[in-house]
Amino acid sequence: MRDEAGPGFGLGPETRGLVAAARRAFAQQPGVRAQLEECARRLDQPLRVALAGQLKAGKSTLLNALVGQDIAPTDATECTRLVTWYRNGAAPRVTAYSMDGARADVVVRRGRGAEGLPGAHGLTFDLSALRWNSARPREVDHLAVEWPSAELEQTTIIDTPGISSLSRDVSARTSRLLTPGGGAALPSADAVLYLLRRLDAADVDFLEQIGAGGNSGHGASRSMSNAMGSAAVHGFSGVGTSGPLGVIGVVSRADEIGAGRIDALHSARDVASRFAGELERTGLCQSVIPVAGLLAFAAATLRQREYAAFEELATLPVDELSAALLSADRFARPDLPLPVPPELRAHLAARFGLFGIRLAVTLIRLGVRDSQALAAELTARSGLDELRTILDVQFAQRAEELKAHSALTALARILAANPGTPADALLPRVRTLLADVHGFAELRLLGHLRADELPLPAADLAELHRLIGGAGVAPHLRLGLSAHTDLATQREEALAAVHKWRSRARHPLADQMMASACSIAARSAEGLLDILHELPTTPFPSLRPYR
Repeated sequence: MRDEAGPGFGLGPETRGLVAAARRAFAQQPGVRAQLEECARRLDQPLRVALAGQLKAGKSTLLNALVGQDIAPTDATECTRLVTWYRNGAAPRVTAYSMDGARADVVVRRGRGAEGLPGAHGLTFDLSALRWNSARPREVDHLAVEWPSAELEQTTIIDTPGISSLSRDVSARTSRLLTPGGGAALPSADAVLYLLRRLDAADVDFLEQIGAGGNSGHGASRSMSNAMGSAAVHGFSGVGTSGPLGVIGVVSRADEIGAGRIDALHSARDVASRFAGELERTGLCQSVIPVAGLLAFAAATLRQREYAAFEELATLPVDELSAALLSADRFARPDLPLPVPPELRAHLAARFGLFGIRLAVTLIRLGVRDSQALAAELTARSGLDELRTILDVQFAQRAEELKAHSALTALARILAANPGTPADALLPRVRTLLADVHGFAELRLLGHLRADELPLPAADLAELHRLIGGAGVAPHLRLGLSAHTDLATQREEALAAVHKWRSRARHPLADQMMASACSIAARSAEGLLDILHELPTTPFPSLRPYR
């Protein structure tokens, strides 16, 4: 995920000012001041995105696919039962931390696969012989992985244990990380990718916990409902967002939904659309995207020997290969007269899955002639490119706002837990800012437009999508103008958009959903007018509530 420069509807400067004022008010209370200093530091750190979901949802595999490197163990070892933080670093290093801050270096081992290829399960973190920097052994609380990666420069990724683990202690680690509850805890994640294989009560319950973020923010939720007016219907408002501000659902292991058939992702898209409708009604998720994580990661790390094996398989008659691919075990049987050795076939099945093998062979039969082209085609068909685009638009380009929301949430908890100081005067403003996160309403509407179009002409629908940040958050992108367009022209376009969409929202034939969407678009245009009248030294002014 990359962070694109350009103004947005961020809350950064005012949040920094509020945190600084609170630090001055608590100058004589070291414990509270330390919490506030952590709030301030978070605003300057990379965006934190957590991967969450039930057991074996494919979190580690998706992480590897997003980073484009094999850095997260995917087999069911002790490591997958721990919270693991992945950050950019000068050299690969894995460190184990205990609850009291003691640390120990972790040995990293790589498995080997067929014909000298890397193993299908990649690397393993060996926790069997840790040497702590203290006198006595300790229990591992979490792991920290530093790895040279452009994807991790702007984003820290947190891989969490499955929420449905048979061990309550394992599931509780994820709950503590993402739903810290009351008190003054700073949210560990600014945004969440929630992986779904199905949508059951455990998923909905946990997403509700993430949205509630504990017991704080209920007053803010009521304020938001009033401030947003008609935009608070149909799940477009930010009601109950005291947890991480951004939540995107991923239908993981999407290739398995269609039983590995060549059209599996089409089936997965139908499932994602159904999940999106359910989650939109409950207001728990902004978007739901199907991704074949195993295929995406295998495509990102495709080796020439694997491509050559697919070429050999493509020479087989279609019926013969189809019969061999009835199951992974059958495909790897040594008695099958196939041109690829059984060990390599087993490797391909573990790395690409049956869907990936069928797709790769089909693409080669259709004319793909080298490994680089095949990797690009597989990546595009895995759904990863679409997910990257959504992460860029909804997370990376709104990183300032997401981080500010986390800091404001913690600040509200700190002030509420420590009353009776001059800092009490800051709390109403903090709650107002938490209630008035217009960017959240934009994200929710973007998710709705992705699942279900509004009854608008195609040109107007494209304008609405662009205006609320669907193509990027910079003013010229929202207005559909060149980056070199002068400010006066941009202001004229923004003002015209305000009038157009405010008029649409008030149209007597507009239903609630249409009126809500048009109100959000009008408010986005009003925010652009604010930005375009500001001096360039303040690129992230707060967005005033619409009244």
